[in-house]
Amino acid sequence: MGTGDPGQRRTGGLMRGGLRSILRICVVLLFAAAGVSVTATDWRRMSHEPLGLAPDPALVREAVVQVYGARAMGAKGVFGVHTWVAVKRTDAPTWTIYEVIGWRLRWSETVVVVRNRQPDAPWFGGTPELYAEKRGAGVDRLIDRIEQAVQTYPYPAEYTVWPGPNSNTFTAWIARAVPELEIDLPATAIGKDYLGGSIFSTAPSGSGFQLSLGGLLGVAASGVDGLELNVLGLNFGVSARGIKLPLVGRIGTRSAE
Repeated sequence: MGTGDPGQRRTGGLMRGGLRSILRICVVLLFAAAGVSVTATDWRRMSHEPLGLAPDPALVREAVVQVYGARAMGAKGVFGVHTWVAVKRTDAPTWTIYEVIGWRLRWSETVVVVRNRQPDAPWFGGTPELYAEKRGAGVDRLIDRIEQAVQTYPYPAEYTVWPGPNSNTFTAWIARAVPELEIDLPATAIGKDYLGGSIFSTAPSGSGFQLSLGGLLGVAASGVDGLELNVLGLNFGVSARGIKLPLVGRIGTRSAE
């Protein structure tokens, strides 16, 4: 991000802070109107059993890339999902997961997490949904590019739930670097439209085009993403996989083909 004028940066920060305050008020009113109650749950008692969406590395030799999302924890889950990218190289004995976790900044210098785990296990109680999958010949080369994108992620020491950068900003960064993945992220992937100091880019899938003002207002269109309108980080749109709506995510086909 550029240095810019200090006064402009302060003004921009105040505007963003004001918009966040307005959104928080809207969230409280929405919960009250809908009678939504968000209670704390002990994550240690939640299920961690995989759903069977990811192939067993002990049985499948071919290279595989999968992209998942699941509702975030607590009140955040009403609006958005947490996303991650899973890779398994040819003959690899385990899956490697790439994701961004905001609370890691409490004890680490980076929000980027690289670890081995089952990719289709629930995310703190949230049921994972498979957004994209690639298998077989050429996928190891895609994994090379995914790893390079992870290393060059521009916000390793930043995390903001809304409008970004967050876990969905990270997944969209990888998707733009590797458009062959053809990731069509749902409307609930808040943060996917965050471009930092840039205004123009490809759509989150890495194809087509996008215009985004700080992730708060913009439009995107591509053969993968369809047509999307972003208003205050909330997405409205339509793609080949269905209609995209805030809170709902998607009405239509919900899993990767």
